[in-house]
Amino acid sequence: MANGELGTVVRSTGSWNTIRTANGNTLECRLRGQFRQQGQRATNPIAVGDHVLFTVEDDGNGVIIDILDRKNYIIRKSVNLSKEVHIIAANIDQAMIIATVSQPRTSLGFIDRFLCVAEAYDIPAIVVLNKLDLQTEAEQIELNRSYKEIYTNANYPVYTVSATENTGIDELRKVLKDKVTLVFGHSGVGKSTLLNAIQPELGLRTGEISEVHSKGKHTTTFAEMFALTEGGSVIDTPGVKEFGMVNMKEEELYHYFPEIFKAAARCKFGNCLHRNEPGCAVKEAVETGSIAESRYSNYISVLESLA
Repeated sequence: MANGELGTVVRSTGSWNTIRTANGNTLECRLRGQFRQQGQRATNPIAVGDHVLFTVEDDGNGVIIDILDRKNYIIRKSVNLSKEVHIIAANIDQAMIIATVSQPRTSLGFIDRFLCVAEAYDIPAIVVLNKLDLQTEAEQIELNRSYKEIYTNANYPVYTVSATENTGIDELRKVLKDKVTLVFGHSGVGKSTLLNAIQPELGLRTGEISEVHSKGKHTTTFAEMFALTEGGSVIDTPGVKEFGMVNMKEEELYHYFPEIFKAAARCKFGNCLHRNEPGCAVKEAVETGSIAESRYSNYISVLESLA
């Protein structure tokens, strides 16, 4: 291992990376050239959350000389067609997907793809349903019946909150305490507003929803880690439209849907993919309602995309 000081990447813009040093200060560092040339299939050789070794040059800027082994990381398919993946963040304790039933509506497929990837990388995931204040009483009943019930049954913690009315915020603070948490979701679901409610000192920039398309406008450009005063850190990420999946195998996919994996133990055949095979306990569980139709449908959708 190279000699240098230990730090954590809290912001990465490509050419420059902001490092939080051991004493809590921040330093701008560039990445030593060899890391950019290592032929990785990722668009970014370094990600927020990476632990690194760095040295300080005469001009006061730093140089990252080594990237330490990652405990874990989470990736998605890159929009850059010349590369395969984009590393969203590394060394995460838990991942929190922020979803909204309206303004904008988060599709169940988007949520399921994210949860599937979190499972694949062994990262505990939490579902947060934001903008409770925008729901009519009827919509709140629907929210509980569909979104909340689906993910609670799949064994995910689900929280309903309103960032603007401070509803459910104290509970989220307890969930975040002493953890490194990735915060993820579409543009416009209120990630930055929610983080500001949790810790007002962050002062993150927030955006409005486009009235024409009912979609959010990007306000976060790069992933960035923020320390929480009560302990732990959050990684705020840019809003994304789609969540492309990589490195998934057809025969392993059902492992990443917890309730499907549990039911699959009762399938007649050990290599059952839960499509049209006889004696499939998963399809039986869907028919009896113990597995949500949306979860099964999204599993099949991902399976077909892998094929």
